Amino acid sequence: MTFDVLIIGGGLVGASLAAALKPSGLSVALVEAQPMTSPNEGWDSRIYAISPGNVVFLEECNAWQRLDMRRVQQVEQMRVFGDAGAELDFSAYQVGAPELTFILESRLLQQGLWQELQQQDNLTLFHPARCASLEWHDDVAQLQLEDGREIKARLIVGADGRDSWVRRQAGIVEPPTLYQQHGVVANFTVEKPHRGTAFQWFQPDGILALLPLPRQMVSIVWSVSPEKAETLLQLPHEELCERVAAASQHTLGALHLVTPPAAFPLRLLNLPHLVKPRLALVGDAAHNVHPLAGQGVNLGFRDARQLAQVLLERGPQQDCGDIHLLRRYERARKEDILSMQLTTDALKKLFNNDNPLLRSARNLGLNATNRIVPLKKMLARHALN
Repeated sequence: MTFDVLIIGGGLVGASLAAALKPSGLSVALVEAQPMTSPNEGWDSRIYAISPGNVVFLEECNAWQRLDMRRVQQVEQMRVFGDAGAELDFSAYQVGAPELTFILESRLLQQGLWQELQQQDNLTLFHPARCASLEWHDDVAQLQLEDGREIKARLIVGADGRDSWVRRQAGIVEPPTLYQQHGVVANFTVEKPHRGTAFQWFQPDGILALLPLPRQMVSIVWSVSPEKAETLLQLPHEELCERVAAASQHTLGALHLVTPPAAFPLRLLNLPHLVKPRLALVGDAAHNVHPLAGQGVNLGFRDARQLAQVLLERGPQQDCGDIHLLRRYERARKEDILSMQLTTDALKKLFNNDNPLLRSARNLGLNATNRIVPLKKMLARHALN
């Protein structure tokens, strides 16, 4: 079997790219190792903030319309607190937008995308299917599945996550920078209404974010040392609720756990190149960032948007695996990725630091930014993309 584009990895970014290529005229294949889970009423502890710009992209993919909007929460305001009384507030009203972002479950969005993919005429799905080997030749790339099937394609897209198998097969070996932090995630019901507000506290020993969810719920992402993460995971549920409530200054009152806590290691990955002949990397396979800005999946969706645009605008006879074509995608994405990596890395290092001079400077900086309305608007508009 031979295709124009073979996407390896059917998570949010890979699935969105496949959907975005529906009008391309290209034959597309998608390989995903995990079977798709059926919908259920429980809540997913993996929560994402989706920017309005990416909502437009997902609407164009005909996926956003498929979501149960009762499980999607608009964020109209964000409040950021330093570790010495400083505060920075953003609001959608300040930039003339109806919302800053949307909070929803990974599983909900995944199901919406896969419902669309199963209706797509130019797409062949291989799932569950595991990859065995991958080779590149001058005119084609060749994938062997564990069940013996062989798939050839003019372009391979690695969308298989932070520990990308495709990246390794391509010989792209760039060690990540480990942050010595884990992100602890869980969902809670809260006593006081969150009113569509996201909260974030920069603390000497970590960064805590409370993201609003429907039904008087919030999701947390608490970036802490591996040792503290392990402690939090082992706590009785009532004590964990008390710890989170205290760390969030009891802003939303008492908390009650809805989903068991989980943790994942945090790291920075900056690759020198996102493409090679007949290869493009997208999403976490292409870059990793600290989650303090909630922009990891948004960067991935913007990868998918850009690569789809490059492929849609190619010349009628142009090979979709041509390196000159793929470098258009790489050049278009480099600035956005690097900007987000530098910003999140600098903020993490600035606030997780015991230096008393830096402590004063970072809190003064937050307060100063809060008073400069044009700067606040610029930051808020960037988050809308």
